[in-house]
Amino acid sequence: MGGIYALIAVGLSLQYGVGRVLNISHGEFIMIGAFATWSLYTVLGISPLVSLVICGPVLFIIGFLIHRTLFQYLRGKSESIGAFADSSLLASFGLLFIIQNVALLIWKADIRGYSYLGSSVSILGAIFAANRLVALLFAIVISLAFYIFLTRTRLGKAIRAAAEDPATAQVMGVNIHRVLAICFGLGALMAGFAGPLISMIYEIQPTMGMEYTIIAIIVVVLGGLGSITGSLIGGFILGLIGSIVTYFDPGLSLIAYYVIFILLLLIRPTGIFGK
Repeated sequence: MGGIYALIAVGLSLQYGVGRVLNISHGEFIMIGAFATWSLYTVLGISPLVSLVICGPVLFIIGFLIHRTLFQYLRGKSESIGAFADSSLLASFGLLFIIQNVALLIWKADIRGYSYLGSSVSILGAIFAANRLVALLFAIVISLAFYIFLTRTRLGKAIRAAAEDPATAQVMGVNIHRVLAICFGLGALMAGFAGPLISMIYEIQPTMGMEYTIIAIIVVVLGGLGSITGSLIGGFILGLIGSIVTYFDPGLSLIAYYVIFILLLLIRPTGIFGK
């Protein structure tokens, strides 16, 4: 779960830490990825691992177009970055209800699930479900690949420049509107990767998105706003804490996350790697 949380949080960190869009509908993109994977597997027999390369790119395109049409327009009409943050927050609430209700129309309100790699694997005497190990492996590989992309490529450098100072980055030749749209699309891409991995492990339903949005916000605050490394490490930390709490009482995991969130805001609001 720590690996999946890292993917989710990195996506939101790009959208909010770079583009200042607190995308409350982030979890709905995860839900769409999960249900699309369920449909592809149960109807067409396509492996959930293959669905990763289908759902991710499709959601990237959708996220890119949403930013280009909706959030770029709001940014241009806003008097300040603070006003834009407020209006984009309200707009993302609208997206949440639109996406959720479209999902309800398509897949109904029923809880869905399927069995994939449900066998057990023993490692040094500890028993793990094979699908969880596969989900962890893919989450780590995707996270590392994404980190290399941000640190070693020209586009990655432009994204990091936009996160530091959008105005100066634009003066230095960065097409800031295109970069911000790409960041939003990449956030949807990471949600599109997380959705299939979640569907391999848990049952899914159209209203599942908000829980993962809340977790993503907590991880972003834990790691430090705008810090990709912090989001990756914060995701694994929160996943580990959640597993420990779940061992004693499954009903307390979300409460534990909220307690961590409140303590962070009171003690270290900049997070682990925040400045």
